[in-house]
Amino acid sequence: MYNVLLVDDEKIITEGMKRVINWESIGTNLIGTAWNGIEAYKIIEQKQPDIVISDIKMPGMNGLELAAKVTSRFQDIKFILLSGFSEFEYAKQAMEYGVKHYLLKPCNENDIMDAVIEICMELKEKQERKQFVQSIKGTLETVLPFAKEQLLKEFITNRFDNINLKYYQKLFDDEILTQNVRLVLFQIEGNFQFEQMFAIKNIAEHIFESYLLSCTVSETVLFLINNDCDAAKLQSQINRIKETFFQYYQFDTTAVISEAGNILNANKLYKQALDCLSYRFYLGEGCVITKKDIVNLSPSNEVEFYYDDQKFCRLVKSGSWPEVQNELFFFFQQLMELRLDIETTKSYVIQVFNSMIRLCEPKEMNKYLKNLRLLLEMDTIQNMRALFENAAQTLTKDFFQQTKHKHSAIIKKVIEIIEKHIGDQNLSLHWVANEMLYMNADYLGKLFKKETGEKFSNYLTRVRIETAIKLIENESDVKVFEIAEKIGFGENPQYFSQVFKKHTGYTPSEYKRESVQGLS
Repeated sequence: MYNVLLVDDEKIITEGMKRVINWESIGTNLIGTAWNGIEAYKIIEQKQPDIVISDIKMPGMNGLELAAKVTSRFQDIKFILLSGFSEFEYAKQAMEYGVKHYLLKPCNENDIMDAVIEICMELKEKQERKQFVQSIKGTLETVLPFAKEQLLKEFITNRFDNINLKYYQKLFDDEILTQNVRLVLFQIEGNFQFEQMFAIKNIAEHIFESYLLSCTVSETVLFLINNDCDAAKLQSQINRIKETFFQYYQFDTTAVISEAGNILNANKLYKQALDCLSYRFYLGEGCVITKKDIVNLSPSNEVEFYYDDQKFCRLVKSGSWPEVQNELFFFFQQLMELRLDIETTKSYVIQVFNSMIRLCEPKEMNKYLKNLRLLLEMDTIQNMRALFENAAQTLTKDFFQQTKHKHSAIIKKVIEIIEKHIGDQNLSLHWVANEMLYMNADYLGKLFKKETGEKFSNYLTRVRIETAIKLIENESDVKVFEIAEKIGFGENPQYFSQVFKKHTGYTPSEYKRESVQGLS
C-alpha cells in the first residue's frame, strides 16, 4: 500500500476527495489532509508519504514551493498538482522539480484515481527494477570468476591517478597496455529490460572476432576492440549485431564508434563516445555514430532562437493541416540546424506545445497533459516531432470541422438567395455579400469557390440556364423575352440568347424546336 497526503486550502475539496475516493481499492492508504503547504510539509517530515496530491495556489506556501522543498529532501515522493485553467503556466515551472502529473480543475474522482494508479505503477516498476538490478549484480558477482572486467570497466569510466595506473600495469601485461583500441558503445532503444543488455553483449561477443573487454555501464553495453580491425568490417559487424538483436527482441539499437587511441587513454575514448551518443537526440534512434558525423553539429548555445508560437496557433485554428504540417517542419528543422543543448531545445518544443493545447476548451485539455509529460521524457527530437505532429493534427482537424460547419451554413444561405432571387437582374456576388449577408465580397467569393468548386458568377449563370431549359421544356408557348425576364436577364433577350447558345450549343428558339421534335 502506498501512502497518500491531500493538500488544499479549500476544506470542501479535501473532504470530498477523502470521502468519495475508495483509496484502498487502488492500493493506497490516505494518511491525512493539510490546508496549506506549511502544514503539509510538517506531516511529510513525520510520515514521508509516497504520493502528495496538492493544489498549486494556496496561502503561506503554495503547491510549487511545497514540491520544490519536498523534492530537494525527499526525492522519491511523487506529486500530483491540481491547477486552474488560468494557472496552467505554472506547469512549466513545476517541471523543474520533477513533477510529471497534472490535473486541470475541476476534475472528478476518476481523473484523480487514474493519476494515482499511474504513479503507483511507476513506483512499483521502479521498486521491481531496483530489486532486479540488485539481484543481477549479485548473480554477476557470483558467476563471473574474473576481476579483470570490473577493474578495466573502472579504468575506462573513471579518472585514475598514478597509484591506479601502477595497479593496472601490474594487473595487465605490457603488451595489452600498449595496444591501440577503439571503443564501441551500444544503447538499446525503447523500454527494454536489464536482461536485454546481457543479450546484446552476448551476441556481440560472438560476432566480434577480437575484443579486449565487454561490460555494461549504466544502461549501455561497452566493448574495447583492437584497432587492427578494418573500419568497413567493423561497421559490418556492428550492423550484424544490431540486426540479430532486433530479430530476437524487436528492439532497435544505437551504436557509437570512438576514434582510435592507446588503451591508457580509454577513459578519454569513453567520454568521446558518450559525447557522440548525446547527438543521438538529433541524429535519431538506431544509427551508428562516429566523431565524423558530429564534426559540424556542435551545439550553438550562444544563438538566440525566436519562434512566433502565436502564428502557429493561428494556423491550427484555421483548420488547414497542410499549412500546420509545413510550419511544424520549419520549426523542427530550425531546431535541428541550431543544435542547441537538449534541454533548451525541449523547452522551445514545450513552449509551443503548451501554447497550442491552450487553444482547447479547459475540459479537453486534460487529455493533452500526458503528452506534455511524454515530450519531456523523449530522448530524440524525431520522437518529439512525431508526438507533437499527432496532437497538432487532431486539434487542427477539430478546428477544420468547426470552420467547415460554419462555412457550409453560409454557402447554403447563398444558394437559397440565388434560388429565391433568380429573376432579379441585380443579383450578383457583391449584392448578396453587401445587401443580404453583410460580408466582405472577396472573402465570400473565395469561400463559395472553396465549398462548391465554382466561381459565384459561373454558378449563377449555370443555374439560370438550367432554369431556362426547364421553362422551355415545360411551357411550349413561352417567349424568349419572357424567359430572359424570369431568369434575371431583364430586357436583354439577345444577350440571353448568346449566353444560352454558349452553354447549350443552341439558341433558345433552336433548343425549343429540337425539344418539340424530340417529343413528337
